[in-house]
Amino acid sequence: MQSIRDHLEIILSRLANRAADEKVFMKLYAEAARAAADASDARHKAGVTLGPLDGVIVSIKDLFDVADEATTAGSLMRKTATPALVDATIVSRLRQAGAVILGKTNMTEFAFTAIGDNMHYGTPGNAIDASRIPGGSSSGAGVSVGEGTSEISIGSDTGGSVRIPASLNGVVGFKPTARRVPLAGAFPLSATLDSIGPLARTVAQCAQADAVMAGEAPAALAPIALSGLRIGIPRGVLFGDTETEVMAAFDRCLGKIGQTGADITDISVDDLLAEMRAATKRGSIAAMEGGEVHADWLATGAPVPVDPHVSGPLSRAEAIPAPVYIRAMRRRAALCLAMDERLASVDVLALPTTPVTAPTIVSMAEDAELRDRTEGLLLRNTQVANQFDLCAISLPMPYMILPAGLMLVARHGHDRRLLRIAASVETLLDA
Repeated sequence: MQSIRDHLEIILSRLANRAADEKVFMKLYAEAARAAADASDARHKAGVTLGPLDGVIVSIKDLFDVADEATTAGSLMRKTATPALVDATIVSRLRQAGAVILGKTNMTEFAFTAIGDNMHYGTPGNAIDASRIPGGSSSGAGVSVGEGTSEISIGSDTGGSVRIPASLNGVVGFKPTARRVPLAGAFPLSATLDSIGPLARTVAQCAQADAVMAGEAPAALAPIALSGLRIGIPRGVLFGDTETEVMAAFDRCLGKIGQTGADITDISVDDLLAEMRAATKRGSIAAMEGGEVHADWLATGAPVPVDPHVSGPLSRAEAIPAPVYIRAMRRRAALCLAMDERLASVDVLALPTTPVTAPTIVSMAEDAELRDRTEGLLLRNTQVANQFDLCAISLPMPYMILPAGLMLVARHGHDRRLLRIAASVETLLDA
């Protein structure tokens, strides 16, 4: 059986061979990773384990603090930031669980935008076709798992930033209920919407990483019968403009799930989506809270080396008066309760994670209108889980040339049950 150190060396040598053109990783911790791999191998020999993540090769998004270094969050502006004093909470929990932390992955600047491009550090090519976008903001995370340079990668999800790259790179991505996993030591975008979640090859790996990060004892996911399970399909706005191939793959998945005896029914949420849109018409919660995070440099009005796709929306949102934000947040609280009530009649919602597959990097750079439209589509379905404080997971849909995900969404706090359902769906789709 291959040792963890041997597995690590294969990955490191693969990364060394492309070092001149590295866009997936921002930083590698080769020596620390070797030491962690050796320690895990020694424990394995002695018949001791720290749990299911012991010896698993993990990468972390470039917005998590690692002691004694600046957290750059995909930005040139933060290269000279004060070094972190301690590891982010999730980083120290992963280390304690025996994870081998390989490095920090690339991301969109300040975790804003869903395309996955970064004008400062380059855009990681999609794991399936390097000429295509990776999806963002956890771009490097999606590519790293998709190409096999990490077994698990930790991202953040404010409007879909874990699930969009998972969908476009053909891997699993889990967004937990917000605040289930501590945000301490994660560079913020939106204190209300930010959540920290894993990308991996399997639901079980995501569940193991989630448990460790949430401070729970990892436990195997007990199988859940799909027969009789109530699955709601939120047809309407969330199904518009869906690519033919994505819709066909979704219908195939639904057909397979239906054959198990699951109870599949249409459920309408369009009225709640319209009310949320109206409540956030002046500015999205992510942009308004992001505007506050970056208020100091935005207020100077001086030219800064920030991607205009990031600085533009942030500066517009920063100028929105406080009463507008407070009203939006009050309305959101009521709408979250209304959505929770609406979802009480089903176990999960099922819909395509992204209505489109990954377009080319060149097309996004050359056509501003197409880029805006694509970004809107990429975020449309995923952001619902953040806006309404739900948990959600994206699973790869089989038989697709370019990947897209099947998204399952559950009520606030139903994370473990969602993971159990997702594991059963995964087994069914893999069969």
